[in-house]
Amino acid sequence: MYKDFQSYLQTTLKEIEEAGLYKNERVIVSPQRAAIKVNTGKDVLNFCANNYLGLSDNQELIDAAKKALDERGFGMSSVRFICGTQDLHKELEQKIAEFFGTEDTILYAACFDANGGVFEPLFTEEDAIISDALNHASIIDGVRLCKAKRYRYSNADMQELEECLKQAQAQRYRVIVTDGVFSMDGNVCPLDQIHALAEKYNAMVMVDESHSAGVVGQTGRGTTELHNLRGKIEIITGTLGKAFGGAIGGFTTGKKEIIAMLRQRSRPYLFSNSIPPMVAAAGCAMFDMMARTNELQDKLHANTEYFVEKMKAAGFDIKPTQSAICAVMLYDAKLSQQMAEKLLDEGIYVVGFYYPVVPKDQARIRVQISAGHEREHLDKAIAAFIKIGKELGVIR
Repeated sequence: MYKDFQSYLQTTLKEIEEAGLYKNERVIVSPQRAAIKVNTGKDVLNFCANNYLGLSDNQELIDAAKKALDERGFGMSSVRFICGTQDLHKELEQKIAEFFGTEDTILYAACFDANGGVFEPLFTEEDAIISDALNHASIIDGVRLCKAKRYRYSNADMQELEECLKQAQAQRYRVIVTDGVFSMDGNVCPLDQIHALAEKYNAMVMVDESHSAGVVGQTGRGTTELHNLRGKIEIITGTLGKAFGGAIGGFTTGKKEIIAMLRQRSRPYLFSNSIPPMVAAAGCAMFDMMARTNELQDKLHANTEYFVEKMKAAGFDIKPTQSAICAVMLYDAKLSQQMAEKLLDEGIYVVGFYYPVVPKDQARIRVQISAGHEREHLDKAIAAFIKIGKELGVIR
């Protein structure tokens, strides 16, 4: 049978390539940081990593990981409830709860697993899940695994959300699910309004803080800090793989009974190895660092404001952002790839995003700012965008 299937795959892959939608992977041969080296030998500035606080190559985290590697070994070779739990895992869970002002935390291999494993253990066909239309794919997949009644509202549209909540009064329990920061646009969810509607219509709230934790709020504690709702949101999911060091690992933090139920019934938790001790140790060191100083968040916020201001002044179409994500809108898929390649020639590493990652005719280059960027890095990127933007007719 594979001969026929192979032909189908070859045809489909060719169609993807001809449509300008084929995704090629560039290879980095240096640590992840603001200035990186790719396998062509070229040194470039990285503006498309989720390394928001510049911690991916932080020496303090590396030292913590090395120490744990020496003292606790390479991996656990087990799931948590059998023999896969070390004190480092419990310590990290406690630090995450303290950071977000929640009651308890459960660790996963990735936030994709956290979102994939949160709904099915908690909700049945008697219940309702009300989800923002631009929520991350992991949330969408997690909802699909659950038998609860599904409702969807347009991105950050509170009028549509309220209508969904009215309809969902027919169900037993209701949960509103939203990204904290929507990763393709960079906008922050209106969590204060969502929480108010949840109280009005007797619903719970779940927020995925993957792109907002470490970034949003004065001290980087996410949308609950931004909207003065620390401790008032029932479920928060997030990742250690972005602002928090960029390695691996996800989590769900929130009400203690919810976390207890997930420990008993969440399949990605029950049937996946626990995260390596060195990752847990580095995570603990990172949260200790966050408790000591706000220097990285302050620098990130200043960098983002500077970059967005200069890009708008140059005439680029920039999505409104309250995060470290700057979506430079180009609308055409091939143009986004062409511009990204030309920017790489200028020493700026960015990637064009297009369908199916974003809606059709909404192609863009997503620029991600980091505390690891210095002012000269930002100026070089802005100058390159202006040069290539004029060459391609994106700006005048």
